[in-house]
Formats: sequence, structure tokens, C-alpha cells
Amino acid sequence: VEQANTALDLYPCLSTSIATDPMTEEILRDDLRFYFMSPCEKYKTRRQLPWKLAVQILKIFMITLQLILFGLNNQLVVSYKEENLLAFKNLFLKGYSGVDEDDYSISVYTKQSVYDSLHYVIDQYSQLRNLSVGPASYAEENGEFLPLIICKKSYKRGSVEPSEEPYDIDAELETDCLALDPESSKTWRMNNASFFELDFYRLVDIEITFALKGINLQTVRSHELPDCYTFFVKIVFDNSCHSGKVKLTLDFDAVTIWPLHGLLLSFSAQKSTHYLLIFDGFVIIVCLSSAVLCTRSIILAVRLLQRFSSFCLENYNQKVCEDDQREFLNCWYILVIISDVMAVIGSILKMEIQAKSMTNYDVCSIFLGTSTLMVWVGVIRYLGYFEKYNVLILTMRAALPKVLRFCCCAGMIYLGYTFCGWIVLGPYHEKFEGLSRVAECLFSLVNGDDMFSTFAEFEQKNTMVWLFSRAYLYSFISLFIYMVLSLFIALITDAYETIKGYQTTGFPMTELQRFLLGQKEGFPLQGQEGVGAECGEAETVHASVMLCCCKRYSI
Repeated sequence: VEQANTALDLYPCLSTSIATDPMTEEILRDDLRFYFMSPCEKYKTRRQLPWKLAVQILKIFMITLQLILFGLNNQLVVSYKEENLLAFKNLFLKGYSGVDEDDYSISVYTKQSVYDSLHYVIDQYSQLRNLSVGPASYAEENGEFLPLIICKKSYKRGSVEPSEEPYDIDAELETDCLALDPESSKTWRMNNASFFELDFYRLVDIEITFALKGINLQTVRSHELPDCYTFFVKIVFDNSCHSGKVKLTLDFDAVTIWPLHGLLLSFSAQKSTHYLLIFDGFVIIVCLSSAVLCTRSIILAVRLLQRFSSFCLENYNQKVCEDDQREFLNCWYILVIISDVMAVIGSILKMEIQAKSMTNYDVCSIFLGTSTLMVWVGVIRYLGYFEKYNVLILTMRAALPKVLRFCCCAGMIYLGYTFCGWIVLGPYHEKFEGLSRVAECLFSLVNGDDMFSTFAEFEQKNTMVWLFSRAYLYSFISLFIYMVLSLFIALITDAYETIKGYQTTGFPMTELQRFLLGQKEGFPLQGQEGVGAECGEAETVHASVMLCCCKRYSI
């Protein structure tokens, strides 16, 4: 009874109507303190091995190694596709300089140039085996070569009289296609002469499609199975603007096929692949173990919160405030679980790619890259156990709500400038041609990047637009750099100064922290500041008073 009365004196804010069981209270306080301890303190107190910490350290090294191995292989795949695209452009586009002009590869301006470019594609395709230095050949289906298909799209009806310049155009489009076999290339022009007679005033575009197959032999040097591809090449002669400029574009879709007939695999390549599959399987086991341990910790935290809430309600007729309830919600565990799930999915996709059952490298890269990012960000949690490294976490936590509200207000102004710049300056400046490009350009300007070139690239063809561009850029730069960005930095600086002040004078105490200040053998206190203060007083506690692990203060 005497201990219960002492507890009531310590917590005047928690008015009680029922006598408190001293043993129950001390056991609860013991469990709460143990929950907020660091892994090292848990080991010193109860000799509990830090399994989660060990698994996280092991997982960091394994996931990082897995990412590096996959990244090196992915780079080979990307470089192979890019170099094949460049090779096809040099093979099939006449006069290609090696550099795309804009969003197209090359452009022609005369009828004869269009005919020459069209015939050049067909001739080069027919002689591919004698021209290409790479292992590219015609794609086959059921033992037969897939044909080259030429489709020309034109207005259904059209006529023009050069003298009076009247146009009679039917907007409905018609498409005429021709399939050409590479084995009959010598008779193409002779047998289909009428097809290649083009009415340029009706012509909208010409689309040439064909399929080639190739094999990426780069991975053989690292003792991995090579990827076999089918390239579905598409060449477009774009005359939709009818401006006198025909734009030629070449692109392809690469589809992985397996197995490739006639390919003999060495035992060393298969053995290396098996080792990688075993390693990926071990990564999955470690990630699942990490997710299970973190899920268990969350469940235990919820149960502990329920015990604490029931204790306060039954003994002190007081509900636990929201700030104290959030102390039990460890967001780091949620981050770890999400990263584990993404790592497991990415590892499964990686195993499918290595086994040649799947070919989508991009999806696998997203899962593995995001999971690795989250794993390394989660390391900050363990650095937060040290007071000197905990400043970043506390500052981010204190500044985040204000920063988000500030960004919502500034974002409205930013969107206004984005839409205005796109509609007014888009036709006169390449950086303002699309909404995404405008947003990227303005973000670069906020960070002081590429300012002069943005100003200088505006040509004075339209005086009104030129004057508007000056007012637009000067006002945006002045507003966002001198005002918005300065206020943004000031919010973070203010939060940092607040945290530094708290580390010197003491952090504001919550009811949970007052409860944890009770004396108990095995949990010695180094001070008693704030104990016995009246309800509503601004109690503070020095950082050294609380356990090293309990750094999640309410700011």
C-alpha cells in the first residue's frame, strides 16, 4: 500500500480510484523499459541475443552483393540492346550520321531521297548475312523465314491541282501492305513496281517491319547462360505533317527466347548458374527470417501497448495519449518488412531470369533496387542509438510535418508556373515542350542549374513571347530561390536548433517517460529531473536520464 501511495505521488496527473498492485506495475515497467532498450542493452540485461540485429547485418551484405551481381549482368543486357539499335540504324538507314537529329533518326526532303532510303532498307535487309558483323540473322517460324512487311498509310482520296492549288482530301485513311521474302529479293522491285509508286500528297507514313534473331554472348565470359533475342524492328517514314520533311525513325522490341536451337551449353556455365540460384535462395530465407522477426516485434509491441493502456485505465482511470501510443509503433520495422517483401519478390524474379524462364530485367531491377535502398536507410535506426548520430533522425521527425505543409502550399505555385510555361513557351523552347520537361526545367532552375542557357535559347522571333519569357523566368527564380527555398531551409534549421537545445536543457517528457522513471534494481536512474511535477507543467528530462535506446521523444 505504501508503494502504491508513492506511485500516486509520482504521477499526480493520473488520478486514481483503484489501488495499484505494486508487483504488476513493476513488471509492466520492467517490460516497457526492456522494449525500449537497444540490442546491446537487452543482451547486458537479460542475455538475450540480438537476433534481429544479426539478421539485418547479414541481410545488408547479402542483398548488396546480390544487387551488384545482378547489376553487372543487367548492364551487359542494356549495352547489348543499345549497341544493336545503333548497329541497325547504321545498317538500314541511308546517310545515318550516328547521332539522332531529335526524336527521330534522320530526315529527308526530296522524293528521290525517300525512294532511295526505302530501297536501301530493302536491299540491306536482303544482304544482311553478308553485311552484319554481329551474330544477327533472319527470324524463323516453323522452319520458314519471317517476311519483311511494308505498309503505306494514305488518305483514302486526294487530288491537287498545282495551278489553282485546290485540295480534295478524304480524311479517312487506308492501308496497303506488302510482304517480302528475303529469299526472293531479286524480284522485289520488278514484281511490285506499282506498290512503290507513292502519292506524296496523300501519303501519311510508310512502316517497315521485320524480325531478326541474335544472341548475347557477353555473359559467357562470366560463365552464365547467354540470352537469345528476337528483334522486332520497325522503321517509319513519317510524312504526317506534309511539311516537306519526311522523318525516318528506327526502333525495335527485343524479346528473349529460350532455348536457341543449335546452342551447346558448357558444364561450367550451368554450374555457375546453379551457384547463383542457391545464393538467391539463401537470400530469400534470410529476408523471410527478418520479416518474421520484425512482425513478431510489432505484435509484441501491440500487446505491450494494450497492457499499458489497460493498466492506466484500470488503475488511474486515464487513457494513453496518442503521442505515447505512437511510441510503440516502430516505423523502422514496417520499413524493414516492406524491404524484405520486395527483396523476396526481386530474388524470385532474378532466379527466373537466370533460369531463362523470364526476361523482364526492368521489373526485377525496380524490386531489388528499392529493397536495397530501404535496407540501407534502415541502418540509420541502429545509428540512432548513439546520441551524436541521433540528431538527423530527430531533426527529420520534428521538421517533417511543417515541411510537408509548406511543400503543399509551394507546390500550388509551382504547378501554376508549370502549366503557364508549357502553354506559352512550349512552341518556342525545347525545355518547355511537355509538362514533365517544364517541371524538370523549373526544378533545375530552383537549384541554380543551367540558368543562362535557358535564358539564351529563347530566340527573339516573337517579341511578345520573348518579353513574357523574361518576366516569367525572372519572377520564378526570384520567388523560389530567394523566398521559397530560403523558407524551406529555415524550417529545417529551426527544427535542428530546437533539437540541439533539447539535448542541452532536456527533452519534454511524456506520461510514458514519467512512468519509466520509477526506480528498480537492474534499471538504475542517473537523475530524477521532472519527477513529481504538477500536471500541465513543462517537465523536461536530460538525454542521459532516459535509456540510450529510448530516443523517440515527442517534439
